[in-house]
Amino acid sequence: MARIQRKKKPREKKKKQQSAEGVTSQGSSNDAVSKKTELSSDTIKSIKAKVYPSRQKSLTRTKAEPGKLKGYIDKGLQFLREVKVELKKVVWPSRKQTIGSTVVVLILVMIISVFLGMVDIGLSSLIRVVLK
Repeated sequence: MARIQRKKKPREKKKKQQSAEGVTSQGSSNDAVSKKTELSSDTIKSIKAKVYPSRQKSLTRTKAEPGKLKGYIDKGLQFLREVKVELKKVVWPSRKQTIGSTVVVLILVMIISVFLGMVDIGLSSLIRVVLK
């Protein structure tokens, strides 16, 4: 079953775009003198943190966080609640409808199996005639 995905809010998208644009625009607006000077390692780290936020997160998470397990449990419980709500919306067939559908399926399976058996017998007899 598919889970409902939450859309990102427009302002979050804008903030990410602005932070990425801010880093690139700062680098392009520098004049020739400031380009020749070297950036400090702190400045480079802060720029990388703005451009690559996932890299910074992966570097800082070295051991398991205690709240992470609780987050998984909460997500699992939320999923089960959604399943329960969806199952309440299902219209289950009656016993009579279920038996009728089962009979139709069994009859169609028998008809198709007889047809395929006849085609198999015909092709195998044709191959015997060709090989003699």
